Amino acid sequence: MADEEFDVVVIGGGPGGSTTASFVAMQGHRVLLLEKEVFPRYQIGESLLPATVHGVCRLLGVDQEVEEAGFIRKLGGTFRWGTDPQPWSFFFSVSPHMAGPTSYAFQVERMKFDHILLKNAARVGVDVREGCAVSNVVKEGERVVGVGYTDPQGRRRDVRATYVVDASGNKSRTSSAFGSQRVYSDFFRNIAVFGYFNGGKRLPASPGNIFCEAFEDGWFWYIPLSDTLTSVGVVINHEWADRIQGDQAQSLLRLIDKAPRIRDLLADATRVTEGVYGQVRVRKDYSYLNTQFWGNGMVLVGDAACFVDPVFSSGVHLATYGGLLAARSINTVLSGGIDERRSFEEFESRYRREYGLFYEFLMSFYNLHVDERSYYWQAKQVTQATDTELAAFVELVGGVASLDMAFDSRQSTRSRITGTARELEKLVKANQSQSAEDENLPLFQSPFMGEVMQQQAQVQATALIGGDEDEKPVFPDGLVASVDGLHWARPSSPGTGRGGGRTRR
Repeated sequence: MADEEFDVVVIGGGPGGSTTASFVAMQGHRVLLLEKEVFPRYQIGESLLPATVHGVCRLLGVDQEVEEAGFIRKLGGTFRWGTDPQPWSFFFSVSPHMAGPTSYAFQVERMKFDHILLKNAARVGVDVREGCAVSNVVKEGERVVGVGYTDPQGRRRDVRATYVVDASGNKSRTSSAFGSQRVYSDFFRNIAVFGYFNGGKRLPASPGNIFCEAFEDGWFWYIPLSDTLTSVGVVINHEWADRIQGDQAQSLLRLIDKAPRIRDLLADATRVTEGVYGQVRVRKDYSYLNTQFWGNGMVLVGDAACFVDPVFSSGVHLATYGGLLAARSINTVLSGGIDERRSFEEFESRYRREYGLFYEFLMSFYNLHVDERSYYWQAKQVTQATDTELAAFVELVGGVASLDMAFDSRQSTRSRITGTARELEKLVKANQSQSAEDENLPLFQSPFMGEVMQQQAQVQATALIGGDEDEKPVFPDGLVASVDGLHWARPSSPGTGRGGGRTRR
């Protein structure tokens, strides 16, 4: 007999777990979150996207707390990538004339950011228990009905739930409990080595940007976390693992010597050697995708479900967006609104689509024998992008720009967003005629990025003005978000979805 019963048990207190648990608890359901560590705790994945900051965090009610936490503002990214010897940049706001108060994200210390989300989960009613390691799931027949865990006093406990959400990360021990299997990418089999430095230089034009430099052995990230602290990591193919054998700190320094711009940025810096940032760490960065994201009472979120190469900083976005999708499905089923299969098929289809967009584009982005213009062209081929997909990106930026306007009605807000988008579209098209030598040419003007960020735009719009009763389903006969963004609803005008029914990896 179980010691306790809940509507939902969430395994893992990272961004995916905290997001899922919070959105379910906010609907009045009984939620238990079990985290094996005690927060704050270290984690990698420090560069966020605007949809997380201004969409998911706003829906959670932590946007102001994140804003005031002192994190470095990230306006975009800068790359030394491809055949062009000069760095080139993208910006979330494609024109400084249209830059609104939400056209940025943050570079965060995950210890602080994740703790904000976990504490908020407790505030909205989640029973958060730290120092509790889940050892197994409990099943009745083929259905998962709970978990077994060990509490901080070492006592074994069982808890029963209608749904179990595995958000325990890439080392999940329970993600295969309902028959799902992890399938690794044949292309992205990489290893990351990373550490922290004090005194690194900042990019003169965009000091908060993430900087990525490709070199003969792989690529580096360079993420400013404060005025003095920088996260520096290198991603190399697993076939070159012998280059990081032995002293990992020395291996990192040897690889830095091969990347001239990273070497220059760190010329006057010293590696942190004490405290939580004093260790040089190695992580297997293999991209993977589970064969199922849900089934028989269990749901996978975040790295328990999938992981894609981190060059576009998609990790926290995929985790929190997946958490929102999972919460919508759980809330819908628990309220008796739409049946389980249809609700969770919508969750899985949208989640896989978002992963697939990043994965497919990254396949072409790793071709280093072309310049940035070719990446734009390749992205369009991968996604079969049209002006409609570009307009989806423009809508995202338009929604960001309208954050400080008075929202007197949802319809007037939509009108403002549309008007802003039309003006911005003119600027985007004008930018597309610029010379390829312009190092500030924005990558996010690419039509591909419109599709990548299409769902992010919906998350932000829901956070700002509520769901749209006229929203079109992403897939044929699919569902749409409810007005509050936390349930699924049947569309008012069923029909062909925007996803076009295309199959993705």
